[in-house]
Amino acid sequence: MLGLAALVAVSVLFVTRPLGLPADVLPTRPANVANGERLFHTGGCASCHSSTKTESSVPVLGGGLEMNTPFGTFRVPNISPHPTYGIGSWTRLDFVNAMQMGTSPDGRHYYPAFPYASYVHMSFEDLLDLKSYLDTLPEAENRNEDHDLKFPWNIRAGIGLWKILNLNSEAVVSVPGGNGLLLRGRYLVEGPGHCGECHTPRNWSGGLNRSLWLAGAPNPDGEGKVPNITPGGKALRDWSQKDIEYYLESGFTPDYDTVGGSMVEVQENMARLPAEDRAAIAAYLKFIPALR
Repeated sequence: MLGLAALVAVSVLFVTRPLGLPADVLPTRPANVANGERLFHTGGCASCHSSTKTESSVPVLGGGLEMNTPFGTFRVPNISPHPTYGIGSWTRLDFVNAMQMGTSPDGRHYYPAFPYASYVHMSFEDLLDLKSYLDTLPEAENRNEDHDLKFPWNIRAGIGLWKILNLNSEAVVSVPGGNGLLLRGRYLVEGPGHCGECHTPRNWSGGLNRSLWLAGAPNPDGEGKVPNITPGGKALRDWSQKDIEYYLESGFTPDYDTVGGSMVEVQENMARLPAEDRAAIAAYLKFIPALR
C-alpha cells in the first residue's frame, strides 16, 4: 500500500511539474521595440509594476505593490532590466516561458496572480518585442520580498494542477476568420490586454469561468464589483462601437461622465494605442455574447 501511494505521489509530481518550451520554437527575426512599447501599454504593465517615474515619465518597473487576497498577500515583482533584482539576466526563452508557461528561469511555478493564463494567447514575436522594449527601460535596484500566502496556497507544487485545469491557449470567443478587425480585437482583449482577469468571474479552482466571459466579477480590491462589459451588461449595453472607442481615447462616457477608479490608468494606457487598436477592441466588445 505504501508503495502504491508513493507511486501515485511521484506520478502526480511528474504530471504537474513546471514545463518549458524548447528554444527552437522562438523566431529569429530582429525584435521590434516600437511594437513592444505598444504591447506594454496594451497590457498596462506600468500600472502594477512601476515603483517610481523618472523626470521624463519613463516607467521604472521596480515592483513592490502588495495585493491582498483571500489566499494571502501577493507582491508584484521587479521586472526592470536590473541583472540581479529584475529580469535583466533573463534569456529570450526565460521570458517566453514565464509569460506563456508560468515557469520561472530556475524551474519553479509562478502563481497565477501573474496573468500568464492570458499571455498564453500572445504570439512569440510579440512577446519578444515586449522584452526588447522592457530592456530599454531604467534598472531598478528594488529587492522585493516574496509572497506571503496562507497554507496550502504557499505550496507551489499544486499550481501544476491549476495549470492543467486552466492554462488554455485556445481563443475564448470564436470570430469570423476573415474579419481582421475582430481578430485583432480578440487578440488584444484576450491576450496582452488581459481584460478577462478582472472582468470575468472565477471558477471553483480560481481559473477564469469562460462561460461568463467578461460578465463582471468581484473587485480584486475587495469593494464592489468589476462591471459586465459584454453587450448585455449595463455598463456598455447602450453604447455604440464609436462610444467605446471614444471612451478608451478620452475617458469620457456618452453622457459626458468621466472614467473613475482603477479604470483611470487602464484608459490612460488605452489612449496611447493607435486608433485602429482601440477600434478593434471596441468591435470585439460589441461582438461577444451578451450576458446579463
